[in-house]
Amino acid sequence: MSEAPVRLPRMLRRPWPWIALLAVVLALGFLGSRGIWDPDEGRYTNVALNMLDSGDWLNPRRNDEVGHWTKPPLTYWAIASSIALFGQTPFAARLPAALSYLLCVLFVARMARRIAPGSERTAAVVYATMLFPFGATQLITTDYVLAATETLGVWAFVEARFGSARRALYWLVLMWAGFGLAFLTKGPPGLLPLLPILAYDWLLRGHAHRRVLQWSGLLVFMAVALPWYAAVIHGNPGLLRYFLGDEVVGRIASNEFRRHGQWWGWIAIYAPTLLLGTLPWTGTLWRWLRALPVQLREWRLPVRRDEQRGWLLVTLWLALPLIVFCLSRSRLPLYILPLFGALALLVAMQRQREGRALPPWPRLVAWAVLLLALKAAAAYWPTHKNAADWAREIRARTQDRVGEVLFVDDMARYGLHLHLGRGVEIERITLDPYPQSRFNPDYDEDLATELGEHEPDTLWITHARLWPQVRERIEAQGFDVEALGAPYRERVLFRVTPRPADAARPAR
Repeated sequence: MSEAPVRLPRMLRRPWPWIALLAVVLALGFLGSRGIWDPDEGRYTNVALNMLDSGDWLNPRRNDEVGHWTKPPLTYWAIASSIALFGQTPFAARLPAALSYLLCVLFVARMARRIAPGSERTAAVVYATMLFPFGATQLITTDYVLAATETLGVWAFVEARFGSARRALYWLVLMWAGFGLAFLTKGPPGLLPLLPILAYDWLLRGHAHRRVLQWSGLLVFMAVALPWYAAVIHGNPGLLRYFLGDEVVGRIASNEFRRHGQWWGWIAIYAPTLLLGTLPWTGTLWRWLRALPVQLREWRLPVRRDEQRGWLLVTLWLALPLIVFCLSRSRLPLYILPLFGALALLVAMQRQREGRALPPWPRLVAWAVLLLALKAAAAYWPTHKNAADWAREIRARTQDRVGEVLFVDDMARYGLHLHLGRGVEIERITLDPYPQSRFNPDYDEDLATELGEHEPDTLWITHARLWPQVRERIEAQGFDVEALGAPYRERVLFRVTPRPADAARPAR
C-alpha cells in the first residue's frame, strides 16, 4: 500500500503572514514602555519638537536661539511627523526607527528573492531576529532611518541588475532616490553603499543598459538631496565650511569627537558589535567567513565572478563600507547598522548552500520572547538618563508651569521637552563665557546673559558639587535663589527670582 502524502502544518505552508507578525511584534512591542533616554534620544526628539513648536521645518534647532546642524533633517522630519500624528509620547518618537526596521526586513527579503531564490524567508527571519538590528529599534537616532534608505538603494540596484532588463532604468532611478534620502539623513556617509555598487559594476561589465551612472538617476538624486542643503547654506553663511570641515573631515580624520579614535578603536567597537549583534546567527556567518578565502581566489576569474555575482555583490556591500568605518577615527556601534542587511543576506545564502532550513518555529518564538523580555526590562532599568523620571520629579517639586529648564554646567536633558509638554525650552548654560563653535556650541548661553533675560517659569538645575558656586554667582547678580527640596540624583533643582532693590543680600 502506498503511504499517504505528508501534510505540512499550515504555518509552514504559508509562513509569510507569520514572518510578518513576528517582525511587527518585535518592532512595536514595548516600544513606548520607557521614557526618553538622554543624551541622544533627548537631543533628536527635542529638535523634532522644536520644529513642531515653531513651524520652522527647515532649520533644526536646540532652542529658539541655537541651531542644531550636526545632522540633516530627514530623521527630525520623521519624528516630528510621527508625534504630530500619534501624540507626544515615547512610542511616537521611536516609531520611525521601528518602521525603518520593518522596511529593512522587507527589502532584505526582496533582495534574497532576486539574488538567491528560495532564501527570502530565511533572510527576512534572520534580519528580524538579529540582536543588534532588533535592539536599535528601541533607540531614537539617525542610524535606522539611514539603514532603511541605504537598503532601499541597494535593493533597487539588485532589481536593476538581477531583474528584468526592460525596467532596469526605473530601478536605477529609485536607487538614486534612495541614496538622495540617505544623503538627507546623514550626509556623505549615506553614500557609502555606492562604493560596493560601483566596484561590482566595474567587476561585472557588459551590462551597459544597467550602468549605475545614469543622468536621469543623478538628476533625481540632486532633486531629492540638495534643495535643503542649498536653502540652509544660503541662509547661514559659513555653514558649508562647518559641514565639510567639522562633520565630514573632522569625524573621519581626527579624534575631535572622542569616539574611539585610537588605532585599536575599531577592534574594540566593531568586533563585539559583529560577534554579539549577529546572534543567534553568528555561527552561520563564521562558516561563511571560513569559506571566503577560497571564494576570493575563485573570483579572480571573470567567469567565476559572473557565476557567483550574488555572493560578490553582498560581500562587497559588507566589506568595503566596513573598511571605511574601521579607517575612520570616529567609531560607534550604530555606524555599522546599515551593514546588517548584507549580513542577513549572507546568513540566508550560506544556509541555502548548506541545505539548512530555518530552525524550528518553537525555537524562533522562544528567542523572540527573550528579545521582547529584554525590551521590557529596559523600561525598569534604573538610570539617571531616563527623562520621564526627571519630569515626574520636577512636577512633584513645582506647582507652577515650567516653561524653560536650564542646566548649569551639566548635561542638558533634552528629553524633558517631550515629557514636560510642548513649548518647553531646554538649555545648557555655562558659568563663564568662552569662545565656542558657531554652529555646534557646547553651551547655549552663559550665566550672566541668561540672568539678564530673566524669563518667567524657569527651573534651574545644577550638580550638587557646583551648587555653592552657582548660588554665589547668581546672588552676586542681584537675584534670590530657592532650592526645591533635597538634591535629586546629585542635582539641585532651584528657582531664581529678582531681589527687590531695597532688599539686602541674604547672609550665609
